[in-house]
Amino acid sequence: MPDNPLARHGGLTYLHIPAADLRKSAGFYREVLGWKLEERDDGWRFSDREGLLIGGLGLGPAQPDERLVCYFYVDDIQAAIARVIAAGGEIVAPPAEQGDIHVARVRDPAGNLIGLWQFAG
Repeated sequence: MPDNPLARHGGLTYLHIPAADLRKSAGFYREVLGWKLEERDDGWRFSDREGLLIGGLGLGPAQPDERLVCYFYVDDIQAAIARVIAAGGEIVAPPAEQGDIHVARVRDPAGNLIGLWQFAG
């Protein structure tokens, strides 16, 4: 399917996120990243705003360490940090400048470690 935006060689297009409370985790990703979420008979499904990333939330233990951390771009990292806290997440490393970007690491309500980044300036 060459016209399918999900079919990008080397592109991250599907993500499975483990969680103990699927509804709470769905709300977190909706609030923090603006993902579209849908509860279905077989669990929660999501897509990002552009439809370039799809995935699901499923019951399972969190991935709390830094072996593999997915970073998500945000338009305003300070506002995203406020949304993380409001949605039940935790700040692991506050926004810090790294070259021409600002980077932060947070935990979702299930304890999964993710990164947020924004261009500096």
